[in-house]
Amino acid sequence: MKQIYSDVIQFRGTHFEFGFMQGEKIKDSLTVKNRENQWKVRLPRFTVKAEEVKRAITPFAPGLWEELLGLQAALEWPMEHVLQEYGGYRLNYVKSGCSILTGEHYLIRNYDYHPKTYEGRYVFFQPTDQGYATAGPSQRVTGRMDGMNEKGLALGYNFMHRKKPGDGFICCMIGRLILESCANAVEAVAMLKEIPHRHSFSYVVYDQLGESYIIETSPRGVEVRQSSACTNHFEIMKHENRNHLIDSKRRFEILAEQQENMNVKDAFRLLNAKDKGIFSDLYSSWAGTIHTSAYLPKDMKVWIALGGDQEPIHFDFAKWLDGHDVVVDRITGEIDTDIPFLHMDENADWFQK
Repeated sequence: MKQIYSDVIQFRGTHFEFGFMQGEKIKDSLTVKNRENQWKVRLPRFTVKAEEVKRAITPFAPGLWEELLGLQAALEWPMEHVLQEYGGYRLNYVKSGCSILTGEHYLIRNYDYHPKTYEGRYVFFQPTDQGYATAGPSQRVTGRMDGMNEKGLALGYNFMHRKKPGDGFICCMIGRLILESCANAVEAVAMLKEIPHRHSFSYVVYDQLGESYIIETSPRGVEVRQSSACTNHFEIMKHENRNHLIDSKRRFEILAEQQENMNVKDAFRLLNAKDKGIFSDLYSSWAGTIHTSAYLPKDMKVWIALGGDQEPIHFDFAKWLDGHDVVVDRITGEIDTDIPFLHMDENADWFQK
């Protein structure tokens, strides 16, 4: 078993100040060093032009461009380098798993991916210039794997495929744009119809009124449906599905069969327990469960656990929004793998499997 952690990061201020603080924190980190080595093996299959990315981001969340400028100021990198790493526009995404379940006043999500991509950052950010305050684990610093905002809108996403990518944003940046800009599920649906999508994902949104939608997205179209369970296949845009759906449909059937009248604690255990059929240990296949998140919009609480068979740590987001910092500075857990993690191990690159 490998002991792992995520640092808890809290910040109140402008986007530029937030970006600068993050840049100062990461510039000599293992995350940056390992990412530099990863690029030596996996060359980017895209181009990044600063003005193009600025034009893409600012209609949805102009503060995020300021955050990127703050990162650049702290890291002292060319803007193209900053955008390649943290801009969230025109980037590759490799296959993954992930499962999401919604119920009465909760959204619970398993994040299944590869340890060499995991940043180990759980971020609370309350902007003083523009945009909604958010809480959730970060991906590529500026993006969010899942999360909830001050209006009680919760979000998670599930990978479908990366065939025929288009010009657009990757999943974690889309997650951040939605949480930063949308007050409820209806607004999130509207934005997901407008945002350009790089790859094919399902986004699940759930708000304080109990409105929940699954939005199937690809570079070629967007469809909306309602369901309380989501794994890694489309139900409407079936022509977009990948060929191998056995495991995705198996997990979906488990969620669908057991979800009725399930409270948040039981639902969390269904996803996090190693013996229930949803938690995955396929880390070398880019589909191992690294964290389980829960969002309770009505209570304004957020939970997270690293690894399986864990008791989640609870954060009172409402109190944090009122100015009371959380006292925890690190979340810990354990994963059954010897694969190095991006943020805490040397050689978390692609020179070795």
